[in-house]
Amino acid sequence: MIRVDFNVPLNDKLEITDDNRMRAAIPTIQKILKDGGSVILMSHLGRPKDGPTDKYSLKHLVRHLSELLGGAKVLFGNDCIGDQASVTAGKLLPGEVLLLENLRFHKEEEKGDEGFAKKLAQLGDVYVNDAFGTAHRAHASTAVIAKFFPGGKKMFGLLMESEVKSAEKVLHESKKPFVAIIGGAKVSDKMLILETLLEKATDIIIGGGMAYTFMKAEGGKIGNSLCEDDRIPTALDFINKASEKGVCIHLPSDSTIADKFDSKAQTSTAPSNNIPDGWMGLDIGENACEQFSNVIKRSKTILWNGPMGVFEMENFRHGTKSIALAVVEATKRGAFSLVGGGDSVAAVNMFGLADEVSYVSTGGGALLEYFEGKELPGIAAINQGS
Repeated sequence: MIRVDFNVPLNDKLEITDDNRMRAAIPTIQKILKDGGSVILMSHLGRPKDGPTDKYSLKHLVRHLSELLGGAKVLFGNDCIGDQASVTAGKLLPGEVLLLENLRFHKEEEKGDEGFAKKLAQLGDVYVNDAFGTAHRAHASTAVIAKFFPGGKKMFGLLMESEVKSAEKVLHESKKPFVAIIGGAKVSDKMLILETLLEKATDIIIGGGMAYTFMKAEGGKIGNSLCEDDRIPTALDFINKASEKGVCIHLPSDSTIADKFDSKAQTSTAPSNNIPDGWMGLDIGENACEQFSNVIKRSKTILWNGPMGVFEMENFRHGTKSIALAVVEATKRGAFSLVGGGDSVAAVNMFGLADEVSYVSTGGGALLEYFEGKELPGIAAINQGS
């Protein structure tokens, strides 16, 4: 039984628009099949509210999964527990694959219900957790199920192993200079990781909407830019701590600004600490791109979590792309680069650069919590009693 993270985006026609998470699990599945095992896959998809819902059914993934496995036959279980799942699992032959229906069609999954976990566990002989993206959740299939398997019968998959190894490399074996690039909308979402990085990084680049809270904290005028006023004291405290520790904080010197949050908005540029009233910063400016790129290119270790602007809109994509290209350049020069967090990963994929950085993590929240020093339930469950 492999817990995979097949929580992939589907369009209106229920076609997969990004299969990276599925591809990431293929080596583990293939290894088990090659070694003579049969595989039962379990995953969630989306956030179904009221039980079974067609648009969240994993049946939409069966054909593509079969293609990724080189044409292997993939059986589908119309539930993840119950008679049909038990009978199909019991008849599985070596080399066969069974994909179970969405775990979250049962509310017990997210509640971490022990009875539900036990029913899942009865379907297989060995439990493999290969879903790093959900390792921070204490759900039935990610944490509780492991207790029903003895030490030698529960383990990490190849993806989980490489995720942890890459995170450990950045956390505990980082070569200096170590630059952390932290972007995104809110300071509140990233404060814990920023605090942790003060102990590790030589440089911290802050971009995205969260940069304007720091700008305002330093007395800047930010117009209508995103700002968490209640976080201004926290931001100031962080800047002071960084100064005491000798960690260099880089905020964008200039911004691409717009008169409204819209792809068709009027745009201009302004110093990030002097944005006119009625305008908002939606990307880092040309000077900031150069400033940040220079810091990145001389680094030996890079952690990138979060975009520099609203890269989903073409007019505000330039900053994030510049950073991506700088990370690629530093990687070519021998730096170890780890890109994690949904939006950063989406960005490197959009620009076709995923293969040119050292490692692209499949975990967003899980990676953040790992760096924050939290014990991830999905990892702890395997380590206990192994």
